Amino acid sequence: MVRPRLRPLGDAGLVAEFGGDEISEEANAAVRALRDALETRRPPCVLETVPTYRSLLIVYDPLRAAAAEIRAAVLDAAERADPSRVPQGRLIEIPCAYGGPHGPDLATVAAETGLGESDVIALHTGQEFHVYMLGFAPGFPYMGVLPPRLRVARLASPRTRVPGRSVAIAGQQTGIYPTESPGGWRLIGRTPLRIYDPARPTPFLLDAGDRVRFVSISPADYERQAPGEEVASSPPSSASPDLVVEQGGLFTTVQDLGRPGYRRFGLPQSGAMDPLALRVTNLLLGNPQDAAALEFTFPGPRLVATARTSIALGGADFSPLLNGQPIPLWTALALREGDILGFGTPRRGQWGYLAVPGGVNVPLMLGSRATYIPGALGGCGGRRLQRGDRLSASKRSPAAQLGLPAQRAPVIGGDCDLRVVVGPQDEYFVEDAARALTNGHYHVSPEADRVGYRLNGPPMARGTQSELLSDGILPGAIQVPSGGQPIVIMPDGPTTGGYPKIAVIVGPDVRRLAQARRIETIRFQAVDWDDARGAVRDEATYLASLAFESPDDAAC
Repeated sequence: MVRPRLRPLGDAGLVAEFGGDEISEEANAAVRALRDALETRRPPCVLETVPTYRSLLIVYDPLRAAAAEIRAAVLDAAERADPSRVPQGRLIEIPCAYGGPHGPDLATVAAETGLGESDVIALHTGQEFHVYMLGFAPGFPYMGVLPPRLRVARLASPRTRVPGRSVAIAGQQTGIYPTESPGGWRLIGRTPLRIYDPARPTPFLLDAGDRVRFVSISPADYERQAPGEEVASSPPSSASPDLVVEQGGLFTTVQDLGRPGYRRFGLPQSGAMDPLALRVTNLLLGNPQDAAALEFTFPGPRLVATARTSIALGGADFSPLLNGQPIPLWTALALREGDILGFGTPRRGQWGYLAVPGGVNVPLMLGSRATYIPGALGGCGGRRLQRGDRLSASKRSPAAQLGLPAQRAPVIGGDCDLRVVVGPQDEYFVEDAARALTNGHYHVSPEADRVGYRLNGPPMARGTQSELLSDGILPGAIQVPSGGQPIVIMPDGPTTGGYPKIAVIVGPDVRRLAQARRIETIRFQAVDWDDARGAVRDEATYLASLAFESPDDAAC
């Protein structure tokens, strides 16, 4: 038994850490052994586990377990874990065409290491690599360790576009970019295999613990084996749509509460930026709280009703208009064929929601209808809505048409105080860094999207410049790069990261940040890990206490 160090990750995560700041097969075996022990006898409160180089992230439901209970459950599993009995992973051979257009950095790597290009290829194909973890992007494997003679630094300036299936190296590690993305690793080849394909029943080729051996193939063999270039899937076509998109708006997607259970493969949960607003908007039509709805920011979409249906609007106030006339938020409305829904001046908040009876009817993908654009997954072809898209409701008529008194609606926008649990890497910062966070006033920068919100405010100085091995993260995690300005992970953010995290916003407060505009002030308040679950309880109590009324009553 190897006893882990336990660190909080907000109100819904616990990090069990082994070893030090170095890549170690022994530490990774302890991580996998603990995961096996937890999965064999999974506590009811545990939702998923995410193995990384030297730590295991345990994601749990704070409504079902207090911090002390999840700590006890993990330590109990650690007593049963035996790293010496962890089974050897699968051996998977991966063909790779090295150099030329497939590996544009091969010659530079050879020059920097003093090796010939053939020597670089021989070293890269001459051993098995251990898959320590998946992260950064869906299916991206972090593998090692490279022979010392083959180690080179990352690019000083990362590429904005790395072709999907590129084989790369950096430091002690080698990896494969599953899809086109930015990246700073050295590209030495490309494989014809798709290591991530959302259209497959099993989208991910690799898992933590697997072993990989690269096999050199010729450019001609690559061309024979390579798949056609990835093309975004077409959105579902409906013969009888309820709404047609006349204008897609800046960023309109289909979202529900997301797809948990795939973080260990590098696939984030995604889902609504403001889950509470989505839940309440759905309730106005009698929908399940997790039904798929449209999420949009300003400027919003312009939609034309092609059949009699109903809608409900919630979240941000973008001055909704029906046939040019103002309509209220937090109230269900009937639409007639030919009605036009649009939006005017933004007043409050950043993300709005539009629900339809039964939810937006798009296919389930990995258990969710949520759109995750970087992975071309879910919603309307894994992308934003665009002109001509045809949307159908899952039901012809709503189960209810309700309104919510304005004083009972969720708080949207405005200055906000966000509760945080300090850690898990607060020791990487100078002594007063956490105090700078909780005493400072911050604002959302222009660099804010569904992946992350960069904040402007008092910087937090690092006390050590040692590199942190990537470990698990959740939405709300406050990462701090070397510049000292915080970046908050949002629903589409990565599942693992290498920047130290000074604190994590408790789950129910992440939506408050998501709805904050750039002119509004954000403050942070530290709360004890054991007390943080109170935020989740308060939100559940609020939802249970909502008393709706008919729209006619609301108008009286």
